[in-house]
Amino acid sequence: MHPDIMGLRPLFDDHCARLAAEGFTTCAVEPWPSQEDLPLDKRLQAPLDVDRVLADLAAAAHATRGDRVGVMGFCMAGMEAFRAAGTGRFHRAVSFYGMITPPEQWRAPGRDPLDMLGRPEACPTLAIVGGKDQWAPPPDVEALRRLLNVEVVFYPEAEHGFAHDPERPAHRPDDAADAWRRATEFLRA
Repeated sequence: MHPDIMGLRPLFDDHCARLAAEGFTTCAVEPWPSQEDLPLDKRLQAPLDVDRVLADLAAAAHATRGDRVGVMGFCMAGMEAFRAAGTGRFHRAVSFYGMITPPEQWRAPGRDPLDMLGRPEACPTLAIVGGKDQWAPPPDVEALRRLLNVEVVFYPEAEHGFAHDPERPAHRPDDAADAWRRATEFLRA
């Protein structure tokens, strides 16, 4: 599991426990190692080390000791789940409102989400998308839909961040419950 831009915190302990209660072995990675106190405005501007992120996700996959390993990410980390899907390491990937086209500071030519998802070794991917998400404009969502290995679940009235944090104003309990159900069923398949 890769948390949102704010990194590991009790919310993600709860998500890992939730998945563990359903029989999954879980492991989470910190998106900003040794910079956990970095404020949000700095995180939004900081470049991402895509190689490090993918290596951390691969190491987490190895730590589970599972033959079939899925990757799940939220928001910025949903973008990283898209990237990880194209590495050939994962059995399944779930992206909760991941950025399909990253902002400039998070670009990695040839390794951006659509590039990675289009690779022959890309695993089946579930993209959970809100219709009112500024990070998932309609042309990007349509590009996802055109990929054969990507299933898009679209919640027309949902904003960015609607499923994983009940404290967010954008939280939609019914859509969140449905999205989590779909995600766990998809990972089990």
